[in-house]
Amino acid sequence: MTLEDLGYHEELGRYQQMQHLHSFEIGRIAAEHRERYTVLTEKDELEAEVIGQLRFSASDRSDFPAVGDWVAVSVFNESDAIIHAIYPRRSILERQAVGKFGEKQIIAANIDYALIIQAVDRDFNLNRLERYLAISYAGNIEPVIILSKIDLVNKDELAYLVNKIAGRIRNIHIIALSNMTGDGLEELIRLIQKGKTYCFLGSTGVGKSTLINKLAGKDLLRTNSLSKSTKKGRHVTSHREMVVLEKGGILVDNPGMREIGLADTAGGLETTFDLITELSTECKYSDCKHIQEDGCAILASVDNGDLDRAAYENYLKMVREKIHFQSSIAEKRRKDKEIGRMIKAFMKHRKQNE
Repeated sequence: MTLEDLGYHEELGRYQQMQHLHSFEIGRIAAEHRERYTVLTEKDELEAEVIGQLRFSASDRSDFPAVGDWVAVSVFNESDAIIHAIYPRRSILERQAVGKFGEKQIIAANIDYALIIQAVDRDFNLNRLERYLAISYAGNIEPVIILSKIDLVNKDELAYLVNKIAGRIRNIHIIALSNMTGDGLEELIRLIQKGKTYCFLGSTGVGKSTLINKLAGKDLLRTNSLSKSTKKGRHVTSHREMVVLEKGGILVDNPGMREIGLADTAGGLETTFDLITELSTECKYSDCKHIQEDGCAILASVDNGDLDRAAYENYLKMVREKIHFQSSIAEKRRKDKEIGRMIKAFMKHRKQNE
């Protein structure tokens, strides 16, 4: 395996030179297991942990390595390593951390394409698709929609779903695919290029791991059937894992996500809802909230049927969520500053009384 097989590019070499990292090997994070990492290099597969300095200087979870990151490592005991530095990320796929106030969770880093999978028989949801699109565009990642399990619907039903997507989402590549029959697989294979990284996104049970096994030509990841009682996917992939294909291309399998909370979606919402973005420039007032204002071009477009009402309502919901997250971040920073001042005052008082 070469570094180019892993997606190496010249910017990494320039950064290595600028930061004087020549004494370390360069590798890429393939998996994470509770602060232990699997790192792929051109020579080996290593088990690694971060150096203490990197751990103690981290201000939040995003300062730790994520699957897809390039890292500088030193090797000992042949297969063990220490991670000394994380190379700058070209793209980041992230969401709100589930159940954690004002925090983000990195899904994967240095991703070129987000392959958003929805099963046509039970999982199809346009609102969720738009959420995946928003976090993809925000992370500077090209999204592709994959409609899986098309063997379970007829041609008319499939055409109806594709038209529903086209009616709300513009300029998006859609691949209709069946793991059972192989329909659409060649189209996906043509998309995958050597050195490019593709991250699978979708709910549990839509066929992500099965599809990766088919692309690899062998069983690399464990798969399972749907629960007979709930018809929902059983949790198979328990952690993010990067797979390098022999024919070229890097795939990242991702555990099924039930929640796609928006974090920093700068540019993501605007690109996902590009028609709304265009219409907003025609509003009477520059600070229009697009809710009930007179002269709102977006409301007028909804009323006359040119803009899908469901898309408009989903847009407003995601804007409110984005604002709430940003206010949560601001509140968390305020509290952190207060705690910092309290600690500083305590240390000063203790020093005066020593």
